Amino acid sequence: MRGLEIAESYFREYGVPMIEQKFSDYKSRIAAGLVGEGSQCYGFDDEISRDHDWGPEFCLWLNRQDYVAIGTKLVDELARLPVDFDGIGTRKVTEWGKRRVGVFEIKEFYKRFIGCDHVPATLKEWRYIPETALAAATNGKVFSDPLGEFSSFREGLKCFYPEDVRLKKIASRCMSIAQLGQYNFLRCSRRNEFVAVQYIEAQFSAQTISLIFLLNRQYTPFYKWMHRAMKGLPILGEVVYKLLGDIATSYGTGKKSRLIGETCAVIIDEFRRENLSDSPSGFFLDHAPIIQSRIQDTELRNADVRME
Repeated sequence: MRGLEIAESYFREYGVPMIEQKFSDYKSRIAAGLVGEGSQCYGFDDEISRDHDWGPEFCLWLNRQDYVAIGTKLVDELARLPVDFDGIGTRKVTEWGKRRVGVFEIKEFYKRFIGCDHVPATLKEWRYIPETALAAATNGKVFSDPLGEFSSFREGLKCFYPEDVRLKKIASRCMSIAQLGQYNFLRCSRRNEFVAVQYIEAQFSAQTISLIFLLNRQYTPFYKWMHRAMKGLPILGEVVYKLLGDIATSYGTGKKSRLIGETCAVIIDEFRRENLSDSPSGFFLDHAPIIQSRIQDTELRNADVRME
């Protein structure tokens, strides 16, 4: 089983009875699941993942009132649960992996990721939350949420960026992709600036993946998983996954440049299909201002197209 399945099985076998026996008055108020940082929460864990911050544990989420009333007691009872489950062994926690599981107050849990204790209410609030943070706050699985407060917050985030913010980010990614892949890749190659070329290739892939996630209205996860996660996206996910994989594993500036061109072409075709841009140009730079012009908010529409 993958880590997410193990965590849920562990909760069903030990967490549920503990709550029913020790906190019967609150059993209809405690949410449980596994959400946040780590490959386990994305369902991407494997044998290599098991060496740190992985194992049969879960999160419990309470509103502020309930957290004050029973939070400390819940922590104590969790510590008494069996540490070995189905022969898996104890979770090996690193310094940077602390507080990924355990007992949390709902708003404080989300605040760790998005910087505020509420679903963003303004374009400015939405703009400055990193995609990876929103991905971590909405991944994983909620095993139980009888009160619904944790899930309500979660669904508010999963509704994705407001359309104006999405368009602003798409326009900005167009600028970056044009500068990186369509302009500077060959120029730096001709100058034998090999470190710059490698940086450009990596950044081109990162910006392109972010753009594909934006087209799919999904948040881009942590860099280690973003290429893998993109493959399952319905809009260009598998196509661009293969193209970027080919770029990474091919040799020769000419071949890489051709693959970069193919990648840009299929995305620009998608722009036209979705009526995001009607430009006949094959250069990403020409599509950015057209996409930005579709933003309704005047201040955001007039902001620097390169900045997001």
